[in-house]
Amino acid sequence: MNKRIAVLPGDGIGPEVMNGAVRVLQAISDCFDHEFSFEEGLIGGAAIDDCGQPLPESTLALCRESDAILLGAVGGPKWDSTSHAVRPEQGLLGLRKELGLFANLRPVTAYEPLIHASTLKKEVIENVDLLIVRELTGGLYFGKPSERRGENKELVVDTLVYNVYEIERVVEKAFQLAQKRRGILTSVDKANVLESSRMWREVVNRIAKKYPDVTVNHMLVDSASMQLIYRPEQFDVIVTENLFGDILSDEASMITGSLGMLPSASLRSDLVGLYEPVHGSAPDIAGENLANPLGMILSTALMLKFSFGLDKEAHIIEEAVMKVLNEGYHTGDLNLQHGKQVGTTEMVQKVIDAINENQAISGILTTYICG
Repeated sequence: MNKRIAVLPGDGIGPEVMNGAVRVLQAISDCFDHEFSFEEGLIGGAAIDDCGQPLPESTLALCRESDAILLGAVGGPKWDSTSHAVRPEQGLLGLRKELGLFANLRPVTAYEPLIHASTLKKEVIENVDLLIVRELTGGLYFGKPSERRGENKELVVDTLVYNVYEIERVVEKAFQLAQKRRGILTSVDKANVLESSRMWREVVNRIAKKYPDVTVNHMLVDSASMQLIYRPEQFDVIVTENLFGDILSDEASMITGSLGMLPSASLRSDLVGLYEPVHGSAPDIAGENLANPLGMILSTALMLKFSFGLDKEAHIIEEAVMKVLNEGYHTGDLNLQHGKQVGTTEMVQKVIDAINENQAISGILTTYICG
């Protein structure tokens, strides 16, 4: 398999975790005889520093010509004083919009070796395995403000806008994903207050008729935020609009004990997707070999699964991460009291070693059975 991958390291710890992800993909390509070509582009603060804009046309062109995109992180205090017209985060928002990446997938899994690192009780989180599907290109983040602070700078208006087709496509994707999991879909809205949420609920109920094998629950966003902490194991797939999804996915991420563990995928109707860890750029530890690379590495597994259809290879990466965690290796963000704390590069190497060991054992078993 030959695939072209756009690599956008971004800011802060982005280049460090991206380097690890590329090394892991190279190990996978060596094991399975795939051809992955990597080409870097600028985005976020790094792009502002280089050319004055967070999403250069050259980066956008690269992403359009690639089979998938890997992103490290964007932003940092260095650009906090930048004018509203030029912000690092606008590079990511622009990329999502320009490429039509409408569905953001954030899996949240409780890893047994890390359960005690969570602030929640073990019995609350030990069986958690949920997926949040967030609409990504509409809502408040993309509605044009009718006024920006007004003439007297005491009034501000942000507009929440959704077209029916924007809701339909992300809800359809969520139903399809629920079919492949436990068959439970929770749609989160604020239908008791917002007209946009009432339309959202109408669309969900209409599309539900096409998926009789999926159980549908409606939940108000305030209730959902409480239930995620009170009884998170009840959730299978959660689908919601942009702002609610942003907040709920960050809340759910703390179930695992660290943002550094969580991958994400942003998809459109074809196989092209953008893959990135949930964590931010963490400029305070950039360049110190302290960053947790596992969220970025697990994002490559999502890329292999959703964009390339390489389920086996994706599973091997996930197994390698679990093996390393089971052996007690962890980065400092996980705040574990046992095992061995390692740096970014050593953690990456441990994952690569686990991948190679997996394939070596598979080769021996194949020889034994067939030879």
